[in-house]
Amino acid sequence: MDISLSWEQQQLKDTLAKLVAGLKPGQDWRVAWKQLAELGVLGLPIAEASGGAGGSCVDAMVVLEALGRGPAASPYLASVVLAGGLLDKVASPEQRARILPGLAAGARLPILAHAERAARYDLAHVATKAAKRGDGFVLDGAKQVVPWADAADTLVVSARIASDTASRQGIALFLVDPQSKGVAVRGYPTVDGHRAGDVTLEGVLVGAADVLPDPGAALEPIERAVERATAAVCAEASGAMAALYDLTLGYTKQRRQFGATIGSFQAVQHRLVDMFMGVETARSMAALAAIAADRADGADARRDIAAAKAHIARWSRFVAQQGVQLHGAIAMTDEYPAGRYFKRLTVLETMFGDADHHRRVVAAT
Repeated sequence: MDISLSWEQQQLKDTLAKLVAGLKPGQDWRVAWKQLAELGVLGLPIAEASGGAGGSCVDAMVVLEALGRGPAASPYLASVVLAGGLLDKVASPEQRARILPGLAAGARLPILAHAERAARYDLAHVATKAAKRGDGFVLDGAKQVVPWADAADTLVVSARIASDTASRQGIALFLVDPQSKGVAVRGYPTVDGHRAGDVTLEGVLVGAADVLPDPGAALEPIERAVERATAAVCAEASGAMAALYDLTLGYTKQRRQFGATIGSFQAVQHRLVDMFMGVETARSMAALAAIAADRADGADARRDIAAAKAHIARWSRFVAQQGVQLHGAIAMTDEYPAGRYFKRLTVLETMFGDADHHRRVVAAT
């Protein structure tokens, strides 16, 4: 399998590396967002927004790996890959035209609000209710820890149609304005410097124009969108792991103890080699996941993505822990990059399923 980048993808990678290198810790995420929009990056994985030429998860992998090296706090994964990718597949032409070009230009920010309390990684667990009223629906329920919910201008909300309580049927998707009556969003920062929010829906009226097609059959598109987002998580984690390894390697060449650099000690060298192996295998598995996400072979693609996520979840924890331990106390500070990489990798390890969850997916397929 050829996992080398095309000339265009390599140029994109180099350009993004320069962009991310110029970002400052704690900088407003909108600065990078505007720059990504100017580069045309926000429309890459969305066919509708790129004139039909996009939609590639490999392109998204290049972007996420660069953002992971930052680590740049950005809603790219939540908005472009997950929500944008889902709308690109299931929204009506009118709905896509209303949202996706604006997303590509950096002017719109759709966010998928699907996760609920006690659902864990079960995408079919949807307790939010949608009751039919005229041509539209009335939504009641709550979504927890929705990435970047308080920055969204459009919430893509999943809800179960009240007349259908089957576990895998009856789930629909709705476009909801966060400013609508009955919608409450409580935003908060997450441990990795990103943002999330809890969304409460009480008697929210959604018109027919904001109901996505095929109401009641949304679970399968959601599962496919989450698989693509899982592949994107693998790419971001591989970028963060590589950056932390480079940072740690450089530190061990400078830090002196007992009259020598700590990188000259054999025990430290062994740990660095193990970190390097984890980084290289993670990069390969991230490429496998991205290629699988672009395939249409169902169970085989799902198995490959799950295998990649399980592998990277294991090694990202190892690389994060070794990076902090080899740095010592300085890696526990917010000002030093190693701590930020550790926190982001800790979040990515469990996003869309931890290692145990994805091992079960592999075993089932």
